Amino acid sequence: MGFADGKCFICCLSKRAFRPWAQKALKKVPLRQRPSHENTAMESSLSVPTQKSRLVSLLIHVLGWASFGFVLFLVTPLSWKVELPDAFWGKQAFILLLLVLAFYFNMLYLVPKLLFSKHNYLFLLLILLAGAGYLGLLLIYDDWVDMQRQMHEAFRPDVPYTPKPRNLFYFMNNLWIFFLAVGTSTAVAAVQKWQSDERQRRAMERERVNSELSYLKAQINPHFFFNTLNNIYALTNIEVDRAKQALLKLSRMMRYVLYETQKDLTPLQKEIDFLHDYIELMQLRLTDSVTVEMDITPLDRHATIAPMLLLPLVENCFKHGISTKEPCTIRISLALTEESLTLRTQNQIFTANKDTPEGKASGIGIANTRRRLELLYPDRYKLTQETREETQTFIATLSLKLS
Repeated sequence: MGFADGKCFICCLSKRAFRPWAQKALKKVPLRQRPSHENTAMESSLSVPTQKSRLVSLLIHVLGWASFGFVLFLVTPLSWKVELPDAFWGKQAFILLLLVLAFYFNMLYLVPKLLFSKHNYLFLLLILLAGAGYLGLLLIYDDWVDMQRQMHEAFRPDVPYTPKPRNLFYFMNNLWIFFLAVGTSTAVAAVQKWQSDERQRRAMERERVNSELSYLKAQINPHFFFNTLNNIYALTNIEVDRAKQALLKLSRMMRYVLYETQKDLTPLQKEIDFLHDYIELMQLRLTDSVTVEMDITPLDRHATIAPMLLLPLVENCFKHGISTKEPCTIRISLALTEESLTLRTQNQIFTANKDTPEGKASGIGIANTRRRLELLYPDRYKLTQETREETQTFIATLSLKLS
């Protein structure tokens, strides 16, 4: 391959293969990434109650009503130590049935249809009418079975029965129990709606985060490829054989980008190997006046990180920290402790020519990295940028808690 052929190959590769793909990725970002099995299970648990949770809820309702009815309608009358008529026990069962119907009718219909729809006055009016209807049914039952006479004969069998005015306290007590049941059902419905809204909010938030992460990745990938292809293009002006080596390294890096970025996390060692390839690729086009110092401590093989999270900081050094006229040094250090990962980059500041790709770059790399950190590692990272005017040096430091 001659020099002209190598130059044409690079231009064709850049214009015909990568640019249409990148533009399409930026214009048509998928709504969400392909979720892992763990994320799928989590989203399912957030959006739809499981069969087990429904069974537990049903059991709680049954036990709640059983306890309520046992204490209020069975234990209390038995403590009177009086043989009560069957009509009384029938009334107790009738009251419990009315309370159950009022509870679930209010929880499943009145609260969702009226209270949650801001028809508050209509809701209160229907509750008051229901309370009046509840008392009316109890009065009708008492008159039908002649409850006053039967209770008198149970408590005072030796005293002749004389009709008396109805016991107002007894009916007020029943009305209080009715409103207690309705109030409890309203609270239960409100809590269930809050839980449902919270599940929906979490699901929507996850959708938004996944969509934004997909957009950020779609920006990072072509951003990286364009810069790398420009570097290889510049290398063809120096040595074609070294450009071939650069293309092989680029293909290996592309494999990482295409496959590892589909995952939420990738082994930290793979990310480091990717950075090594990138730095070696950059060094192919550097002159002897540029010194690259790397200090990477041994890393935990089991540590994981979001893919392509460290690249923009390293890339920034080569974009703004090299000069063809003056000696310059780029320092990159990476250390992993039991608690956090620390990446520190340092480079001198050189003003890029506005006609070069570096000069025209929009600087989305570090900005996107910061946004990805906010989404993936909230409250678990610290990214600082420092410019030392006296030495014209730029220092970026990222501290990240991986677990």
